[in-house]
Amino acid sequence: MSEKINYNPELVEEMQLSSSLEDLKTIQDFLRWMYSYFNASDIFYGHGQDNAWDEAVQLTLSVLHLPQDVPTALYSSNLTYYEKQKLFHAAIQRVGTRTPIAYLTHNAWFCGLEFYVDERVIIPRSPIGELIQDGFTGLLKDEPKRILDMCTGSGCIAVACAARFPQAEIDAIDLSPDALQVAEINIERHNALHRVFPIQSDLFSALPPDQYNLIVSNPPYVDEEDLQQMPAEFYHEPTMALEAGQDGLILVKRILAQAADYLTDNGVLVCEVGNSMVHLIEQFPTVAFNWIQFKQGGDGVFSLTKAQLLANAALFEAYKSSAFSIISNRTASSDRE
Repeated sequence: MSEKINYNPELVEEMQLSSSLEDLKTIQDFLRWMYSYFNASDIFYGHGQDNAWDEAVQLTLSVLHLPQDVPTALYSSNLTYYEKQKLFHAAIQRVGTRTPIAYLTHNAWFCGLEFYVDERVIIPRSPIGELIQDGFTGLLKDEPKRILDMCTGSGCIAVACAARFPQAEIDAIDLSPDALQVAEINIERHNALHRVFPIQSDLFSALPPDQYNLIVSNPPYVDEEDLQQMPAEFYHEPTMALEAGQDGLILVKRILAQAADYLTDNGVLVCEVGNSMVHLIEQFPTVAFNWIQFKQGGDGVFSLTKAQLLANAALFEAYKSSAFSIISNRTASSDRE
């Protein structure tokens, strides 16, 4: 097994004083060097890529302001000294600080669309993107006219829904004012100001009565055990957007208890719970959650119709009061920040 390289200032200084910048001339040179550098490190891939090569390609092309589908013939292009410096230091920062690439470059891709991101929001990576691109085929009877994106974060789900369903209006809800500022950047960037509406709300609390054809939610769902064992990269993301109590279901239980009140008769709830699907199944063994199978990988996403939510309303309601008491502490903490 090859020895892993750990970051330290002396190593970085030595590398910066080396002849690397002189030896590396083309995009291809930097891709090869970065690929080796990442392979020799202990960085974690979990924010869009799952291997060192794709990570190297994403960082290199993003730093150079080139599209991800740039013709590979351009890989032989020579780089300016300034470009080489930027690439060199970006790679050093990725390994040394374990900062995800999206936070270094302030851009991430979701559903084929480019989004601005910073450390006020989690990095887009939800498998729900596949459902959006497929138009929620098999889940919706008709094309949705009103969509609710609960816990919108960067606004990527809301904006992607607007692109996929050009006749729909989307409400983008989040408790965090910081997250909503990022969402507004992306809504404006994608010319969706007239159809995507950011709203600050503790889930449904600030929403007027409405009837949505579709509620999509990627809420915080990381349980205590997973939160303590996360790789260092995840600690750059806002804790508020990840943690959700001992079982990871604080917000999910509230959504289950209230969603039916905001859905049309044929409306559908789609919700991501990740690894906490284990807890959800254990606590609600009689509920027929539709666990979605993804062609491109991913799991932990379920759907329920309004009829199913109503049929299990008493069961969901029993869990709601305890969830409210815990979430009130989160709201108070957010207000202080």
